[in-house]
Amino acid sequence: MSHKKQIQFGIMLHGPGGHMNAWKDPSVPADASVNLGHYQSIVKQAEEAGFTFAFVADGLYINEKSIPHFLNRFEPITILSALATVTSKIGLVGTLSTSYSEPFTVARQFASLDKISGGRAGWNVVTSPLEGSAENYSKGEHPAHALRYEIAEEYLQVVKGLWDSWEDNAFVRNRETGQFFDKQKLHALNHNGRFFSVKGPLNIERSSQGQPVIFQAGASEAGKNLAAKEADAVFTNADSLEQAQSYYLDVKNRAEAFGRNKEEVRVFPGIHPIAGATVEEAEKKYRAIQDLVSIEEALNYLGRFFDHFDFSAFPLDEPFPDVGEVGQNSFRSTTDKIKERARKQKLTLRQVALEVTTPKSALFGTYAQVADQLIQWIEQDGADGFILGSPVLSSGLDDFVENIIPILEERGYYSRHYQDDTLRGNLGLPFKENQYTKQTVQ
Repeated sequence: MSHKKQIQFGIMLHGPGGHMNAWKDPSVPADASVNLGHYQSIVKQAEEAGFTFAFVADGLYINEKSIPHFLNRFEPITILSALATVTSKIGLVGTLSTSYSEPFTVARQFASLDKISGGRAGWNVVTSPLEGSAENYSKGEHPAHALRYEIAEEYLQVVKGLWDSWEDNAFVRNRETGQFFDKQKLHALNHNGRFFSVKGPLNIERSSQGQPVIFQAGASEAGKNLAAKEADAVFTNADSLEQAQSYYLDVKNRAEAFGRNKEEVRVFPGIHPIAGATVEEAEKKYRAIQDLVSIEEALNYLGRFFDHFDFSAFPLDEPFPDVGEVGQNSFRSTTDKIKERARKQKLTLRQVALEVTTPKSALFGTYAQVADQLIQWIEQDGADGFILGSPVLSSGLDDFVENIIPILEERGYYSRHYQDDTLRGNLGLPFKENQYTKQTVQ
């Protein structure tokens, strides 16, 4: 048996693919973002290849400049519930906002998905960066960045508490005695906090993994603290091994400072490898992806991170403009990184827009070179696994599964065989014990 670290993969389910114009790819249906058959095909392929989880992102605000497949896409819980019925091993992770939903409803939705899937549900906890979201929810102004994370922390405490409403063997269902449940194993939450007042209990039992897996994508200081304190798995973005190592160490250290076992916080950088049999073939694939985007579309894509700021008023071939604090209450860490890179490398607006829209991945080259890089990131504490996503086209999954995974298997770093029936088990995380059962045992 191999003692090498095992690489785990997640796959982002965007419909056509992660790139803003992936719908133009002739290998996918033009309506892929709302095509159930296409989603089923992708998730089955990922499961056959041994991917640990599939992930559905989401957002709550669109306008005419939004990414095309964001204009018309499935709500995560709904599509994941449908995918649960055609899969048996792969984890099913969905995004849902703590700023624009109620804890009781969300606890019930994810608990239901967890039961439907046999313990394979995960929740990507987000605070909703786009300010326009407030206009769709009758909630007044979009909460400030710091406040959103304060809300999220209490929100998570409420949801996790509700998930423990019933101890694991609370439902006796004894037809002879007529006893349906054990009253001693039912627990009301009775939460009264700064933001939420929730009595409970939740009206659904726990799943075979105890609770859904908590994912988080914190990049700001507040985000990293929330991830380190509450998340089982963390999504991140890294342009290099050095960046990945820095984030990995930071989050793991923060987790330990919160009294957690750092091995029980799994870190998954998002990757968009572009590879070929030769470097020239990889370059050709990259240029083909670049050609999907006009400069007008690139400016719109860039503007989304800055709360849909209109960059078209600025000269394309002059230095990236000083936009001040624009974007600070939306994708803060991303916009800070974009501005810093533009300043250091003296990039023009045109260069920034095109690079942001179609970044050239750090994982680039021949199939063997990309496999080497993935192994290096795992071995040198840059990642516990990876999430395959933007800007790969859906057709890129075929390429990855057929040409890169076999190399990782051959070198002993990957197995297509699932170790468990639950997402927690396959992530190498322990069963989530019920807090009331733990108290009784102690």
